Amino acid sequence: MHRRPLLRLAATIAALPLPALAQAQQGPMVFAAASLTDALRALGQAWQARGNPPPRFAFAASSALARQIEQGAPADLFLSADEPWMDYVQQRGLIVQDTRVSAVGNALVLVAPARTAAALTLARGTDLAALLGPSGRLATGDPAHVPVGRYAEAALRWMGQWESIAPRLARAENVRAALLLVERGEAPLGIVYATDAAASRGVAVLGTFPPESHPAVTYPFALTRRAAGDAQARALLAFLAGPEAQPEWQRFGFGLAR
Repeated sequence: MHRRPLLRLAATIAALPLPALAQAQQGPMVFAAASLTDALRALGQAWQARGNPPPRFAFAASSALARQIEQGAPADLFLSADEPWMDYVQQRGLIVQDTRVSAVGNALVLVAPARTAAALTLARGTDLAALLGPSGRLATGDPAHVPVGRYAEAALRWMGQWESIAPRLARAENVRAALLLVERGEAPLGIVYATDAAASRGVAVLGTFPPESHPAVTYPFALTRRAAGDAQARALLAFLAGPEAQPEWQRFGFGLAR
């Protein structure tokens, strides 16, 4: 007896233009820093489990994502690994300013290939150049544009090591690429985020850089201008930045932004 309503529903769906149907089945497009990959995939599943369309993710260095947004890429949310790249898109009018929120934070750590070195205290007198050996390189993001590299440069300057280490950097395109260089043994040391190190079985954390050695590692989230009227994108942003998501962020090692 329910056949006629079902047939009408099927006819309605069949009559939808294909682009409209595809759009109805897709969630917001989220441009996010590479270091957020694992946590966001888990949070995306949690969001979908609530009956929402699955969000789509594009992970890369914040610099690359910001420039893609500037060039018109169809991002609905931008989740940056530092404040300067969010400033970059905000100054160009590419985000909804009053949605910007620094939702989570991270720590900066020194890593080495697993089982290759003992823990140490990172202080102003720590000689990282000596730990690298005569020809070793230190892997991190390129300080010219990758957030983790900027934090690393600040920490190395604080330690008084920048001048000796800078020529020996292995400048990766994002934090995950830097981590991979250390996992493969192509670099004896690396500076990455604590969450990325925790997700890897191929590296050991030698030490955590003191908070005073670099700017706070915070992740600003914002709605892009193209999604200003998108209720679903706004709801996803509220979820990712809100209290319901905090246990999942913490499970992956992220803390509240300080």
